[in-house]
Amino acid sequence: MCDYSLQHVKSRPAKIGEQLTTRDFGLGTRGFSAPEDKNVAVCVLPGTELSFTTEVRRTRLWPWTTPVIIHKTAIFRRINRHDPLANHDALEFPDGQIVLLTRLTEGQRATVIQLPATGVETRALQPAACV
Repeated sequence: MCDYSLQHVKSRPAKIGEQLTTRDFGLGTRGFSAPEDKNVAVCVLPGTELSFTTEVRRTRLWPWTTPVIIHKTAIFRRINRHDPLANHDALEFPDGQIVLLTRLTEGQRATVIQLPATGVETRALQPAACV
């Protein structure tokens, strides 16, 4: 998905294996773009797994927060769904920490390593109810 503030930016879905870069689109939020076209937002589905080339860096909100996240992998999540004016695009790191995509510094590179299963495949994998 792409955050609400990117709805007026040309966009396309992410593909497995492609390199993405965090980018400030000048609309009050950051998102992903492909290196070959920085004006197109690359939308990521919830559950997509990403691998960053270096430790992830975020902007500092408070003096006591560290700008470096020690992990290089994350899963894309949608949060704040109850609030249509809040940012929704976030990354969940292996330690459970969730960081809004808009809080990441610009220019970080990540590779899409796995897309989420589709609704049909997900239903097929769910266990049957116990009787």
